[in-house]
Amino acid sequence: MTSRFRASEHLNSLSPRRRTVVKAAAAGAVLAGPLAAAIPARAAEAPAFLHGLASGDPLPNGVLLWTRVTPTAEAIPGSGLGPDTEVGWVVAKDKAFTNVVAKGTTTATAATDHTVKADIRGLEPATDYWFRFSAGGTDSPAARTRTAPAADSAVPNLRFGVVSCANWEAGYFSSYRHLAARGDLDAWLHLGDYIYEYGTGEYGTRDTVVRPHAPAHEILSLADYRTRHGRYKTDPDLQALHAAAPVVAIWDDHEFANDAWSGGAENHTEGAEGAWAARQAAAKQAYFEWMPVRTATAGTTYRRLRFGKLVDLSLLDLRSFRSQQVAVGNGSVDDPDRTLTGRAQLDWLKAGLKSSDATWRLVGNSVMISPFAIGSLSADLLKPLSELLGLPKEGLALNTDQWDGYTDDRRELLAHLRANAIRNTVFLTGDIHMAWANDVPVNAGTYPLSASAATEFVVTSVTSDNLDDILKVPEGVVSAVAAPIIKAANRHVHWVDTDRHGYGVLDITAERAQMDYYVLSDRTKANATSSWARSYRTRSGTQKVERTYDPV
Repeated sequence: MTSRFRASEHLNSLSPRRRTVVKAAAAGAVLAGPLAAAIPARAAEAPAFLHGLASGDPLPNGVLLWTRVTPTAEAIPGSGLGPDTEVGWVVAKDKAFTNVVAKGTTTATAATDHTVKADIRGLEPATDYWFRFSAGGTDSPAARTRTAPAADSAVPNLRFGVVSCANWEAGYFSSYRHLAARGDLDAWLHLGDYIYEYGTGEYGTRDTVVRPHAPAHEILSLADYRTRHGRYKTDPDLQALHAAAPVVAIWDDHEFANDAWSGGAENHTEGAEGAWAARQAAAKQAYFEWMPVRTATAGTTYRRLRFGKLVDLSLLDLRSFRSQQVAVGNGSVDDPDRTLTGRAQLDWLKAGLKSSDATWRLVGNSVMISPFAIGSLSADLLKPLSELLGLPKEGLALNTDQWDGYTDDRRELLAHLRANAIRNTVFLTGDIHMAWANDVPVNAGTYPLSASAATEFVVTSVTSDNLDDILKVPEGVVSAVAAPIIKAANRHVHWVDTDRHGYGVLDITAERAQMDYYVLSDRTKANATSSWARSYRTRSGTQKVERTYDPV
């Protein structure tokens, strides 16, 4: 995400490497032992399963299972310590494990940070299963997963949780807890920024670090990325959601570094922070070790999953192949030689959308595809919005980290949808720390006279700063002023909420795809409540969004 508000930004004039400056008061508690902070406070009784269980990428006949074993007390994430450990796994149709359908063993080693994956096959479609791991006589807790429907089956309904942008330091992951408690999800989608790379106190938290990162410094090495993933996986709400349903995840920039592109990142200084290629490789290795995600094409996260005849889900990687973001006065967002997706991925996406015989074509999309112009915002609103979006303070009316910065790719994709009469394409998006419900116009300048080629549901952040946080004003104040102006300048935008944190629940039938938007009472409270905010849907064949007044 281009937001990139930093608590330490006022130090810019003192140092060109503001990212290495940490607030002493916030960081002091963890500087002495950043690695040790990546495991729970209680001592590890080895072997132990301290980082939960997870499953992901469900298929009609299988699912990917994940855990991390701590074989000895010193074998903490990123340490490189600990012996090879045999880990057993078992899958059953009941939580009591009386009806076991699959079991086996694998070995956890320091080479993969003692994470293990078991890619199970031979399961039945559209079926709930329970699984657990064991090591050294210790059983893990049990977790639930679910397989996808058979590819040719008529599916009446699917329901997915949808989340993105979880900054550990900014608050608690109550969104995950509330999704886990529902008990009705076929799967949940994480659309990127599962972790953040910054050092303690360097990224927006309303100037209050709710809980410090581990390690305390900005993560650069493989050990650093492993430690940060390990810290995240100790969160009880995140563990609860992983134990409740399979995840389908893609990465965005903060799994690497802010505003990452194929050859670097805004938050990376070549040389002073090592080589970008090495940092990127370390980040990818740690991601695939710590996430229940199958390595896809070219070692990335772009891949496709099918859920019966109802849904094809295309998942994108919009970091590994993109050209560098355009800087003001340096290059053109319309340059056809620049790309967001890369040629191979765009061709793959177009072919999959065209050949799909599913009712709905969902696209897991880490940055907003709908065009966005700022409009006539006042200076007090323009400055924080520019910080959030990474725009020049003078008010250039686009975000060059999103599809707005790569208009040739977008133009080609939308023209493909129109030329081939491809209906019911829905982009599911995170990154921007705001909630949106958009039509995706072929030509934003003439919309609504021009056609809408698709629709887009954007979910807000789990905890990461949005506009009211940057301005440090009460929730709702900014949205009341900014939302009408944004909508007036962007007629394809049906709704935008600039201020709140939460999650989405996407419910799909043959007739419509509906996103219910939920918001949290307070991201800084571990027991934050959740409430329904709004719902929007797109009806089959319309390629347009409309408001609906009840959640599913």
